[in-house]
Amino acid sequence: MVDEAYDVVVAGGGAAGLSGALALARARRSVLVVDAGQPRNAPAGHAHNYLGREGTPPGELLASGREELARYGGQVVTGRVEAVAKDGEGFLVTLDGGGSVRARRLLWATGLADELPDVPGLAQRWGKDVLHCPYCHGWEVRDRRIGVLATGPLSGHQVELWRQWSRDVHLLLHRTPALDDERAERLAALGVTVVEGEVAGLEVDGDRLTGARLASGEVVALDALVVASRMTARADLLEPLGLRAVPLEYGGHVVGTHLPAGPGGATDVPGVFVAGDVADLQSGLIMAAATGTRAGAAINADLVAEDARDAVEAYREQVRTMFEQEGWEERYRARPALWSGRPNPQLVAEASGLAPGRALDVGCGEGADAIWLAGRGWQVTAVDISVTALERAAAHAAAEDAQAAARITWTHADLREQPPAEGAYDLVSAQFMHLPGPARRELFARLADAVAPGGTLLIVGHHPSDLRANAHRMRFPDMMYTAEEVAAALDPAEWEVRTAETRARAAKNPDGEEVTLHDAVLVARRRPLG
Repeated sequence: MVDEAYDVVVAGGGAAGLSGALALARARRSVLVVDAGQPRNAPAGHAHNYLGREGTPPGELLASGREELARYGGQVVTGRVEAVAKDGEGFLVTLDGGGSVRARRLLWATGLADELPDVPGLAQRWGKDVLHCPYCHGWEVRDRRIGVLATGPLSGHQVELWRQWSRDVHLLLHRTPALDDERAERLAALGVTVVEGEVAGLEVDGDRLTGARLASGEVVALDALVVASRMTARADLLEPLGLRAVPLEYGGHVVGTHLPAGPGGATDVPGVFVAGDVADLQSGLIMAAATGTRAGAAINADLVAEDARDAVEAYREQVRTMFEQEGWEERYRARPALWSGRPNPQLVAEASGLAPGRALDVGCGEGADAIWLAGRGWQVTAVDISVTALERAAAHAAAEDAQAAARITWTHADLREQPPAEGAYDLVSAQFMHLPGPARRELFARLADAVAPGGTLLIVGHHPSDLRANAHRMRFPDMMYTAEEVAAALDPAEWEVRTAETRARAAKNPDGEEVTLHDAVLVARRRPLG
């Protein structure tokens, strides 16, 4: 996978990571999830409080999530992230085994590690009958004998929560101090039994917890033991980026570490987002999934903004360069023929009835219009900014009609810098001459000045309405115009506008499909002198 690039790499394939990846894949982003296949809730038999999937085994839930992600093109690789580093504007993610991938954004959903008290046998029963969350497991042990292992000042609150699910609850003080009178009275009122003495181990019969064994040898009969773990965010690999897990306090006491983030999961490091337990130690399964979805949406919005910024820069650069000589040379060199070789239909329609004279063909390209005019007796000055286009045009003219070719003067010029002589032409034809607004209006004014008294100005362009169809390749609104707009710039005292209209014509789009295009057509006659 070396050098493969993705919009987003997701570290961690639990509920948060897969939900974020799914949101991104459905947003048509390329997504890779890197997951070791060892979710925090793996020891649990069933997942709870997940609407619509209540009681589903955790492994089944994640397998379903992977299948859903794959349907939208998201990828999952089994493994671990070993290192993360900045890579230009994005990130280089190194995987175990030595592979690496690039990512524009990073979603960190690695969850947390539960650090359990040092009681023999505790870790082996974790997620089975050694529990932590009443909302995750309380219903399953309702009305059973429940012990709460005290590990700090928050254990009193924990006992009261679990009392909601059973009347047979014990607080095992273990290594914590004796309760003050107020707390002791409160627990007595709730019917909670307080057990002094250190817990030395667990009593298990087959695969079932039966009690907690105190250091004194006494056994407290239990069906479940509740433990508050210290929850540590798996975030060490982000430290080279400047992200560090910070302590999280609850009720004035540190209960673990987490990565702080904004509502959408954005961290202080641009491009790095977090979701799930690594950011919120109390998120729970469905809330972790929700934070993943929200982070996915936030990441997509961030990428959309970046894509828009890049598009604006590229658009401005294209506008700046596409009508310069090198831009045209590049386009002509890229293809043996850029145009159809047929004269533009609006020129044929409007010039067929005109008496031949002196014609200026503006942006003559590969010469079809100039050859058509010369073939009908016009003396043509054919101007283009591209040397390659002029060479092709001259060759086409010589091959097609030597007599007509003799009536054409091929001229290399940029009319924005070298305007045509004023009053020199009986016909000035500009077919699909598109420039940014101010430059276009200035050029059209100069083309109008080049028309002799009694002569004709013919300007044809792509009508802005074609922007609304998928038929058109051009996506530069400022460069498109209506015939009425061009006509409005002509002085009525000097010009008679004979046609200012929109004409439909049949064409084929880039996919070869028949479409209808619309041309803005201006035909204006310069009034004779006197």
